[in-house]
Amino acid sequence: MLVKDKQGMKEILQESSTVAIVGFSLNEEKGAHYVPKFLKEHGYRIVPVNPTITDGLGEKAYASLKDIPFKVDVVDCFRKPEAMPDIARQAVEIGAKVLWMQKGIISEEASRIADQAGLKVVDNHCMLEMHKELLGE
Repeated sequence: MLVKDKQGMKEILQESSTVAIVGFSLNEEKGAHYVPKFLKEHGYRIVPVNPTITDGLGEKAYASLKDIPFKVDVVDCFRKPEAMPDIARQAVEIGAKVLWMQKGIISEEASRIADQAGLKVVDNHCMLEMHKELLGE
């Protein structure tokens, strides 16, 4: 289900606890670093997903979603739209509940893959911005 309404996003933010960050960055100036840092500071368990690092923000990093040995609620993506269909397939494979594509990322194919498998899908929205707007600081 493509979630476009703020109430739907608020429910995702309230009901989720573990967030895999696909494309996590060690560069503190990039959204792929400061967004998961914010989420961690607000009680979410973050899971960095990046094949070039071993850890981030004090958490073990994984090369791909399929390497994570526990369930994740949200797959939060900081990758180019053309990478999203494969990420959506992996999100389905690991049993994630939500595919969240950050601001500027839209992939109809990825949305369709995730939606057909029963995942909630958010595209073109920042989790940090939505958290601040819908749940406050």
